[in-house]
Amino acid sequence: MADQKFPVTGKEVRLARYAENQPTKDDFEIVDVEVTEPASGNVVVHNVYLQVTAVMRDLMTEEPGLPMMPPYKVGERPWGGAVGVVVASASPDLAVGDTVQHMDGWTDYSTGPASQYFKVEASWFPGPEYFLNQGITAYHGMADVAEVGEGDVVFVSNAAGGVGSLAGQIAKARGAKRVIGSAGSAEKVEYLTKELGYDAAFDYHDGPVLDRLRELAPDGIDVFFDLVGGEQFEAAVQAAAQGARFALCGTVSAQTGNAEGAFPRLDIMAGIIRQIVIKPFSTYHTPEQIQAWTQHFAQWLQEGKIVLPYTVVEGGVSAAPEALVALLGGAYKGNVLVKISEG
Repeated sequence: MADQKFPVTGKEVRLARYAENQPTKDDFEIVDVEVTEPASGNVVVHNVYLQVTAVMRDLMTEEPGLPMMPPYKVGERPWGGAVGVVVASASPDLAVGDTVQHMDGWTDYSTGPASQYFKVEASWFPGPEYFLNQGITAYHGMADVAEVGEGDVVFVSNAAGGVGSLAGQIAKARGAKRVIGSAGSAEKVEYLTKELGYDAAFDYHDGPVLDRLRELAPDGIDVFFDLVGGEQFEAAVQAAAQGARFALCGTVSAQTGNAEGAFPRLDIMAGIIRQIVIKPFSTYHTPEQIQAWTQHFAQWLQEGKIVLPYTVVEGGVSAAPEALVALLGGAYKGNVLVKISEG
């Protein structure tokens, strides 16, 4: 790929105001920015895909309280995962045509020091979209936190989302005996069992969650990977087997509804009797976590043990705000990517 002629103009998204309730597209603005030749040591990357995740909702508040995840600032571009191709380079470390990952966010063109871009080999996966997934979080939670293994009965809440859709598959790949998922519609329930290999799934709107867990896991659940909080956490405590391990990863019920979902009641006596181990965790994407997931992901893809569930939103960077709003409303399955350009 030859160097582009600069300057060029590209679009980027900026935060127009902090979100007080559920975000709307009016919380953002789309601006045109000029892209020029890179300074010494820098590169220009033309993005191919951007990633949209639920945590972006929290980052749209002034003080989200998320360690190591700086909040978005009004007037600035939201940061986030992207994959693109180097189109101009003034650094010996990256060449024009290199495929790179970065966290520079919602923009057509990303410009910065070569050190902020991670070179990847396009041949590793079927397409560049495979580099943008939430498998690092899912793998760390299942393998390192919950230590899921042979014979475990596993329950994953919000199982059709970006993390949950991979978490259940990871549990199966590591030898879990039975994997159960919850989702928010009949379509997603069918998606979990027909396409992602879940042994059973249910719509959490269809009656008490505890009744469904007792029906689908009569001997109790050994591992709970929680992305929701609220009623589903409370039900999992009552349905837990002896020594169950709870990996707490998110509170979608608070992000997409009222804040009560972030404060489920813990039946302490049930926790004591069942000797439940509750381990909340955050994933900071350390090099070790990235390497562990990438190696297993590539191997399991080759072996046919896992698929990458994702939804591609067309429309370029301007479509990112509406994609986030729709994601928080439960519109998508799997990882959500916004397509910016052809790879």
